[in-house]
Amino acid sequence: MGYYKQALNGLSWMGLLRVVTRSLALVKIAILARILLPAQFGIYGIATLILGFLETLTETGINIFLIQQREKIDEYIDSAWVVSILRGIVIGIVIFIGSPFIATFFKTPEAIQILYLVSFVPVIRGFINPLCIKYQKNLEFNKQFKYDSVIFLVDAIFAITIGIVTKSENALVQAMLVSTTLEVILSFTYFKPIPKFVFEKEKTLKVINRGKWITGAGIANYLFQNLDDIVVGRILGTTSLGIYQQAYKISTLPVSEVGEVFNRVTFPIYVNLKDDKKRLRRAFLKTLLIISLLVIPCGLIVFKFPTQIIKFILGEKWLSATPVLQLLAIFGSLKAISNSFFSLFLGINKQEVVTYITLVSTICLIIILYPLIRIFGILGAGYATIIATLFSLPFLIFYYVKYFNSKQA
Repeated sequence: MGYYKQALNGLSWMGLLRVVTRSLALVKIAILARILLPAQFGIYGIATLILGFLETLTETGINIFLIQQREKIDEYIDSAWVVSILRGIVIGIVIFIGSPFIATFFKTPEAIQILYLVSFVPVIRGFINPLCIKYQKNLEFNKQFKYDSVIFLVDAIFAITIGIVTKSENALVQAMLVSTTLEVILSFTYFKPIPKFVFEKEKTLKVINRGKWITGAGIANYLFQNLDDIVVGRILGTTSLGIYQQAYKISTLPVSEVGEVFNRVTFPIYVNLKDDKKRLRRAFLKTLLIISLLVIPCGLIVFKFPTQIIKFILGEKWLSATPVLQLLAIFGSLKAISNSFFSLFLGINKQEVVTYITLVSTICLIIILYPLIRIFGILGAGYATIIATLFSLPFLIFYYVKYFNSKQA
């Protein structure tokens, strides 16, 4: 099958996957938003912020490395699995021990229990078979659809059921524990060979050396995507954090999902096209045009009808999120377009470019975020994300032009 047909096939399946998984996520949020208070979502947000930060801080870039490898990847699986297990255990221990200090930082003592609970998620997740990336690497997106859909469905069912029964924010983490355990089981059921607990120093160092730029980009990207949450939670409290996070999810959902579908499909295709700059450039420009034509109208709809969207999804008690929802719709559109460049740079093994540009955006955000939140409150966080994203666009264009005008690949 040619790359064009593979792309269409992949986009169809990944598009369907995103519709299914995000519909499940919206249903979950819509139901739980009528049961839980914004402050409870804020407490859950603190737990996921810490989990996300530590997972990003210790990211090895193994998945990206395995997809980029053109030769057989099975020889790296044992080392990748051992590193993943050790990483998960370390993250779990750090969260568990640090829970009281984290709760104190956010001035939310009631967050300790959920932090203890979430510390088990990375430990379980570490045992997932690294070969689970094979579906994406081999462009078998129909199989990826079935695999991911089951996991998301189980997560939604358990979160809603436990939430209705307990009326506690812990339901969201308990559902994560169930779905993560299921993912471990499925990864060993569908992907062979089964990894062994064998550490091979040379292969491990090769993976980590290639992945160091992924780690750097991941840390910078995490800070860019979550620094606003951290500052809002610290300065304005868990209620404001809960409102901001749900507005962020809803406003960026349609636009970011369109971009994510394209980026996930095109990344392995860019890897295969990187030796043919002419075809690569044509493929990227087509992708960029289509993403822009899709995400801009989606962003405009969210911007134009924020009140109706919030009432429908979250309910009346969340209407204070309306103004920030509009701002984040603009941010979501800009971010989806800029992320399409990142998929290209990763496909051509230019991880360092992704790191540099993400770092530029993050530094800009760090400089302007605190004063804007102090001046405009929760809206200041929205303004800051838009400004920081716009600031990165000239750098994206510069590196794009530089690569395609150079004679070397």
